[in-house]
Amino acid sequence: MMRLTSRRLQRLGCVLALRLMALVLREISGAWALDNGLAMTPTMGWLHWERFMCNTNCKEEPDSCVRYRSFGEKLFMQMADLMASEGWKEVGYEYLCIDDCWMAPQRDSKGRLQADPKRFPSGIRHLSNYVHSKGLKLGIYADVGKKTCAGYPGSLGYYDIDAETFADWGVDLLKFDGCYCDTVEQLADGYKHMSLALNKTGRSIVYSCEWPLYMWPFQKPNYTEIRQYCNHWRNFGDIYDSWQSVKNILAWTSSNQRTLVSAAGPGGWNDPDMLVIGNFGLSWDQQITQMALWAIMAAPLLMSNDLRHISFQAKTLLQNKDVIAINQDPLGKQGYLLRKEDSIEVWERPLSNLAWAVAVVNLQEIGGPRSYTISLASLGQGVACNPACHITELLPVKTKLGFYEWTSYVKTRINPTGTVLLQLKISQTTF
Repeated sequence: MMRLTSRRLQRLGCVLALRLMALVLREISGAWALDNGLAMTPTMGWLHWERFMCNTNCKEEPDSCVRYRSFGEKLFMQMADLMASEGWKEVGYEYLCIDDCWMAPQRDSKGRLQADPKRFPSGIRHLSNYVHSKGLKLGIYADVGKKTCAGYPGSLGYYDIDAETFADWGVDLLKFDGCYCDTVEQLADGYKHMSLALNKTGRSIVYSCEWPLYMWPFQKPNYTEIRQYCNHWRNFGDIYDSWQSVKNILAWTSSNQRTLVSAAGPGGWNDPDMLVIGNFGLSWDQQITQMALWAIMAAPLLMSNDLRHISFQAKTLLQNKDVIAINQDPLGKQGYLLRKEDSIEVWERPLSNLAWAVAVVNLQEIGGPRSYTISLASLGQGVACNPACHITELLPVKTKLGFYEWTSYVKTRINPTGTVLLQLKISQTTF
């Protein structure tokens, strides 16, 4: 992930020979396609980075510190307890993921990564066992280059031993960053090498890449190749707890959707980054927009918030089973921007059983709610409501709108920066 603007310079750093890397890759047996049977629907869980970052001010902020002995592993155990007891696991949030800053500054005498003893005094294996005892899965973070983005040991030259270490610890997901790499060839070979190394361990480990994110500044990524090696992949910079950040991600995604949409499907997904719902920067309508559009985009739903202090309203939104069902739809088709008219965007996504999800977004940030009328014949290449359909508004408030014929129109009313999320189901009968 690109933590800071200066991180763009940190891609230059892992100067081991590319020829040696290529030789090592050729020695690894196995198929050149990722076939681990994982992430058949977008991954769901919790990731610490956006909300907690590398907070080391443990004296004044002990409850949000990831470095201090009492508030490193304890923070993750608390989140695991809440995910298991407050309904998160039941609706699909199953991965509890550690991001950067968990490592000791040096590898051990055998070259293995080790957890910082102050942050994780009982070790990652102990935390993994605890997370598994709650019926959850553990995710961890590493980097393809010499160092992580925060300056801890990277995996360059250690891909196999790191994959084995993570498997030994019982890790279920690896988020693999891309700082401190020297060339795009080295970056690509590193991501491929780790994918093959993870598969070779025999453990089921979801592989979350940031490969295209670091490739875009130099050349257009090869998404066919990326999909062969990764379960999901970041394309754009880190999300922030702000509406501007969410808007930037949506705008970039829609402007590149011809490339992105066709790459996504069961086993491999575009990742627009974390859900920041329940934090500080988004209004209620903007939180609805993020949840609705992440569902339309078939995005991994990885929350980054404080589950100990989340509001009932935000919790209800994040646990909305109807919206999660759209995100997790087994057809596995990513949605896309259909059209934009005067700051109103219409997004649509094909679903299984001939259903469609439609999101109407009001990007205007001045004035009050705006009305927008949709021609049903214009949706889903003309088949979303042909010859007729039931329409349900899922967000902001679940409401059965009724039975509509193909030639009908639906009028919506959307708050500024808000979204109305609709579900259309083909039917010949009335409610």
